[in-house]
Amino acid sequence: EVCSSLSAGAFSSLQPSERSGEDVDIILTRLREVKAFQRFPPPLLLQICACAFYECLEKGITLFRQGDIGTSWYAVLSGSLDVKVSETANHQDAVTICTLGIGTAFGESILDNTPRHATIVSRETSELLRIEQREFKTLWEKYRQSLAGLLAPPYGAMESGSNNDISKERLCHQWKNDIPSEKLQRAGKVLRNAILSRAPHMIRDRKYHLKTYRQCCVGTELVDWLVMQSACVLTRSHAVGMWQVLLEEGVLNHVDQELGFQDKYLFYRFLDDEDEDTPLPSEEEKRESEEELPETILFLAQIGPDALLRMILRKSPGQRTGDDLEIIYDELLHIKALAHLSNTVKRELASVVIFESHAKAGTVLFNQGEEGTSWYIILKGSVNVVIYGKGVVCTLHEGDDFGKLALVTDSPLDKEDFNRILRDVEANTVRLKEHEQSVLVLEKSPRASTLGGIKYTVISGTPEKILEHFLEAMRLDIHHNEPGMDDFVLMHCVFMPNSQLCPLLMAQYPFCLLNYYLDIPYILLEYALNCKRRVLILALRWANAHTYLLQEEPAAISFLEELYGSVSNDSRILRGLKDLAVDLEKKTLIRQFSNGEERLQKKQPIKNQDDILLKVYCSDHTYTTIRIAVAATGREVISAVTDKLGTADELLLIHLSSAGEKQILKLNDVSVFSTLSINGRLFACPRDQLSGLSPHPDQEGPSGGSMSTFELMSSKDLAYQMTMFDWELFSCVHEHELLYHTFGRHSFRRTTANLDLFLRRFNQVMLWVVTEVCLCNQLSKRVQLLKKFIKIAAHCREFKNLNSFFAIIMGMSNPAVSRLSQTWEKLPTKFKKFYAEFESMMDPSRNHRTYRITVTKLEPPIIPFMPLLLKDMTFTHEGNKTFIDNMVNFEKMRIIANTIRQVRHCRSQPFNPDICQPNKNQAEVRGYVRKLCVIDNQRALTQLSYRLEPRRT
Repeated sequence: EVCSSLSAGAFSSLQPSERSGEDVDIILTRLREVKAFQRFPPPLLLQICACAFYECLEKGITLFRQGDIGTSWYAVLSGSLDVKVSETANHQDAVTICTLGIGTAFGESILDNTPRHATIVSRETSELLRIEQREFKTLWEKYRQSLAGLLAPPYGAMESGSNNDISKERLCHQWKNDIPSEKLQRAGKVLRNAILSRAPHMIRDRKYHLKTYRQCCVGTELVDWLVMQSACVLTRSHAVGMWQVLLEEGVLNHVDQELGFQDKYLFYRFLDDEDEDTPLPSEEEKRESEEELPETILFLAQIGPDALLRMILRKSPGQRTGDDLEIIYDELLHIKALAHLSNTVKRELASVVIFESHAKAGTVLFNQGEEGTSWYIILKGSVNVVIYGKGVVCTLHEGDDFGKLALVTDSPLDKEDFNRILRDVEANTVRLKEHEQSVLVLEKSPRASTLGGIKYTVISGTPEKILEHFLEAMRLDIHHNEPGMDDFVLMHCVFMPNSQLCPLLMAQYPFCLLNYYLDIPYILLEYALNCKRRVLILALRWANAHTYLLQEEPAAISFLEELYGSVSNDSRILRGLKDLAVDLEKKTLIRQFSNGEERLQKKQPIKNQDDILLKVYCSDHTYTTIRIAVAATGREVISAVTDKLGTADELLLIHLSSAGEKQILKLNDVSVFSTLSINGRLFACPRDQLSGLSPHPDQEGPSGGSMSTFELMSSKDLAYQMTMFDWELFSCVHEHELLYHTFGRHSFRRTTANLDLFLRRFNQVMLWVVTEVCLCNQLSKRVQLLKKFIKIAAHCREFKNLNSFFAIIMGMSNPAVSRLSQTWEKLPTKFKKFYAEFESMMDPSRNHRTYRITVTKLEPPIIPFMPLLLKDMTFTHEGNKTFIDNMVNFEKMRIIANTIRQVRHCRSQPFNPDICQPNKNQAEVRGYVRKLCVIDNQRALTQLSYRLEPRRT
């Protein structure tokens, strides 16, 4: 307060020319209290102290009005001011569009003597720094960049101007940082020292075309070296992105100042090698770099993909390689604003999108009323939408779009490019109409058919016409896997249930010509044979995709039997059907399976009609057991409980969690038993007893840890048995369950019990980690636990069990565990580095790019991270309509089918139980991992955590 009053006195009582050195020091101290001024260079601060004036405004004072010609520039030292804009000349109509706080500045219209853009009114008592026009112009010319950083929205357009004034070439090329960040400067030093320690020949003088380049590295050698250093460097392009990070920061430089790193015989030089007299690193520096190297590589691996994408987008469209286009296309697939576009359009967009970067907050991309030329999509950051007279109407974030005249990632697509793409796509589109209504929309494939003709892909259509198209376009080789056909077989249940498909297929099977075969021309006979084979191939693929689900639908079995009868008759004459007749016969002989209880024990797939014993509790904690179908609805469960209890009361069915949270289940909920939380229970009671429901004592979970049991088991054995159990659960999940889960199983009256149990296992393993740590009272034992879990996670990754791997790592990152700072401090550095590397695989940036690249490098069998696959399907489902103009949106079906095929790929090879030779206590380990006891109440886990390590004051 004393400092404030002194600085106010120094500002206001004296004219700038009368201020002493002591006065300037007092004012300088005050300015440095404002964070925004701290980054100003000292000469600028001193000049401001010498020429600025001080003003103090009480609440509600109008500093100036919209339309006035300004004479001064202002910065806010304390308080706040409202910015008001009016579309009319009447100031009473002005609307507040934003509020200026401490450290913001305004009034730059004095640079060109234009009228004030807005009216400024003090919102509270405020202190301002004021610089008159002549002095400000002098400072602006000399320190423009620093002063522009203070400008507050919506005045931040002085640097860039409106969208029409932006020089895209300047935006694309002036992106290299003049001063590297401290962290990246250290990263460059660590890599340079490591190279000089491990491979000193890589940094040396190079000669090329009779010219010598001092102390250089070669791009390809840098990529080779980085790929060899760590498993977290996934591909060569990943390594390129990591070096690009250092290039953007100026830590690494191309000898000819090129701005993109390339995996080629090009010369690059570290910043430390720019000076001729830079000494070589000492032994101590080399040792420190060796210790920091894993963490440095991990850090660059996390931010490298973003830099790689920026580098590619900054290239002109004509310079992009095929690999570049694939990287951009992969990015476009996950942008919600483009979800409604076909993949063909997205591939076209990948070749023409450009990149814009706006580093300063408050930059205006375009003004209200200007002619639009671009459609923007935000890659990173946020954008305020300001409408005159209404102020800031909304804020757009990552993935949102605006402009609506072209496309792409935080960068505009030229309107001509956009129109050309639309014209090209429309020219390659074929529409089949009936009664003036479109019934099928096809798009010419960018790749020609292997048979030499034109190949078309289905964009949308009625279910009947889509089926007809696939039958007509099908190859007669039963072993040929047509992707579009596979999409139809996999996804038809969403838009065309079996009860509709079966009669349509039967109708497509040509009438039996047994009595006429000898009398008709050969060409017609061949045509009939081909038509029959196509229907049979599709029917067999459909039956193979459904497998055990077929026996749940009597109509489906009847269809197969009827079709088999027709094929048997035809195959006597048409020998080309005999091979298919044998395959079809196998599908009509579906063996029966055991009931649901036995399936749970044997880990066989649970089916809709299986019965299961279900415990349903009453409010007094007694329970009744009912036998109910797996897919029973909430209504059927209540009916069975009511009959068993012999009560006349109207009962509610409640899922009660261990934390006491109550969820009233809906009457049309399907397979309620498999949706319970780990320690959740089903309760049935009248509505008047609902408030008195309390969790059953056994829902609390264990009161003591089981470390004494499993600490004697080897980490590898534990990971192996967990993988065996996870593989059994994963193998039981049918592909269609993913669809039922995404589109809503009540719509299909189908169970997702196998998928639910697999997902519940993920939560169980995650909570097992948290439970064991929070129930371990001894600090040294908790450290041993963390080491044990990190080892188990490492072995799970070795066995390609990514589901349990992620569950363990997410358990360790749970707040109840991550807050135990004393425990983590005691963890050895080696294990901390392992954990950091594992945690980096969970990085959600760029749509979990790190995880996705990791999976592509693995060969099946793989147990994938199922929650992410379900997230992908949900994103596609919610972002795209299933039907457009009464036609099936087949593009949506294709994208979802591609995700499901990832599950199919993971299971395309059998799991080898011999990957690990278990110890003598194999049965004990197996029994332990299959019956993990956990606490699933986060509040209770947090309380246990605070008992172990109280909050530090």
